[in-house]
Amino acid sequence: MIPASCAYHRAASVEEAIALLAEHGGEAKILAGGHSLVPAMKLRLNQPAVLIDIARIGSLRYIRQEGGHISIGAATTHNDIACSGLLAEHLPIFPQAADLIGDVQVRNRGTIGGSIAHADPAADWPAVLLATDAVVVVKSTDGIRNIPAADFFTGFYSTALVEGELITEVQIPLPPAGTRATYQKFMQPASRFAIVGCAVALTSNGGNCSHVRVAFTGVGDTAFRDYDVEQALQGKVLSADSVSAAVQLAAKDAVILGDHYATETYRGHLARVFLKRALQQVIA
Repeated sequence: MIPASCAYHRAASVEEAIALLAEHGGEAKILAGGHSLVPAMKLRLNQPAVLIDIARIGSLRYIRQEGGHISIGAATTHNDIACSGLLAEHLPIFPQAADLIGDVQVRNRGTIGGSIAHADPAADWPAVLLATDAVVVVKSTDGIRNIPAADFFTGFYSTALVEGELITEVQIPLPPAGTRATYQKFMQPASRFAIVGCAVALTSNGGNCSHVRVAFTGVGDTAFRDYDVEQALQGKVLSADSVSAAVQLAAKDAVILGDHYATETYRGHLARVFLKRALQQVIA
């Protein structure tokens, strides 16, 4: 189908994009890579009156270390992340996850900011951001807000963004020594979206888990941290028994989705399988 007609503005700076958002209010949508918004517009599921294109704002496309964290600009593509030596050295879960997203075209056009703003329940980045204690930085005419990932994803295609706000970057704290992380997923073969995706980051000191983060995507109507699994592993010696006990708690209290890709029962089973794979990966 053909999208409904709309006005188009190409913003030359973050300030111009924010000003346009303030001017047009709820009638405007941000266009970055377009891999989420454009298909929705073609299906008339989304019919913005105004499109604000930020894809060519160079100041939103970067990966750099700043003090105790690494910052990723909102217009940074999945391929930029997959090819980043800085992330490969300090946060290898990011290149690993980026390489699993879509196909070559999607990775070269899609952006991390657009993905998390869209908040698809089967998207990969939300789980990775939750597992790494990331912070989403947003800007508007009212100033800057730093939103922890744990507070950012609020529901089915819903986030903590309010009208007039633009995601400018994602900040990920540098992990402490002894931290290992991985992202494992069972993907839909055509779209490569996660039927179930599991991100795990844990710090092991003297054989005991001192810091554990476990997050799922694709399981429910939004990505979530699995606190039951985290508590089961916290302070424990990593062994076959402790992993087995934790795996049985995977998505225990979640409202699990069922659809034509996977029933609720099968998705619950996959959550346990891919949590186990993720834990075995970080332990190994």
